[in-house]
Amino acid sequence: MKRIVLFLVTNLAVMVVLSITLSVLGVNRFVGAGGLNLPMLLAFSAVVGFAGSFISLLMSKPMAKWSTGARVIGAPQTADEQWLVGAVRRLAEKAGVGMPEVAVYEGEPNAFATGAFRDSSLVAVSTGLLQSMSREEVEAVLGHEMAHVANGDMVTLTLIQGVVNTFVVFLARVVGFVVDKAVFRTERGVGPGYYVTVIVCEIVFGLLASILVAWFSRQREFRADAGSAGLLGSPRPMVAALRRLGGLEPGELPRAFQSSGITDRAGFMALFSTHPPIEARIAALESRRG
Repeated sequence: MKRIVLFLVTNLAVMVVLSITLSVLGVNRFVGAGGLNLPMLLAFSAVVGFAGSFISLLMSKPMAKWSTGARVIGAPQTADEQWLVGAVRRLAEKAGVGMPEVAVYEGEPNAFATGAFRDSSLVAVSTGLLQSMSREEVEAVLGHEMAHVANGDMVTLTLIQGVVNTFVVFLARVVGFVVDKAVFRTERGVGPGYYVTVIVCEIVFGLLASILVAWFSRQREFRADAGSAGLLGSPRPMVAALRRLGGLEPGELPRAFQSSGITDRAGFMALFSTHPPIEARIAALESRRG
């Protein structure tokens, strides 16, 4: 249930609130006597779409901590915590990014990185991952997450989500206007048919658009795997980590942060998967050895 709440809060809810607010302020006056004012509608859609994704990005660190119950390691208390913080510091220096916050959370094997800025990110690993992997394998996973940070993947994904949101908002209202006029025969302004159609279209277009976002997310996983191999000087540790993950039940992350994890469940909804099959990731890394 928490996953659904987070998903709504970080993207859809922000878009809805912005839509209502802009409507109250009269900024949504893109329907006139002559029909739709498409440039104004596009501007409205861009404000709603990009604001929703960027607000979600800015909220990503505190929401990640809250949703997973992650505990940030301030002053390391144990030898394991000292090693973990030290490993992240070494990788951050190699990657040329600022030292991120390091956190641990209770759960099955998984890890994620998030944050709006390359020099102020959060890297979190689960207790299940720390307990089930060797230090070399854990370091490979940390290298994968630091590669996400160095590549600016969080910001890039936010920009893509903003573009997707913009076109979902824009196209839903265009279709709503056409249906309202052609089917419901509304002569002046817009009627209930417009609002019902917009809601339905936003849901349908949003699902279709998520396929594109998921595809990009899968490509960035290959780049992060390669980044880990570069930071550690060999693809072998990342291959070993992926092979171990392949035999483990991946820890479930909240929906809002699933695309930031090291692994994801595969199923018949492959088009919506944020991570490629582990076998494909291993094959891509193995090809680097040649």
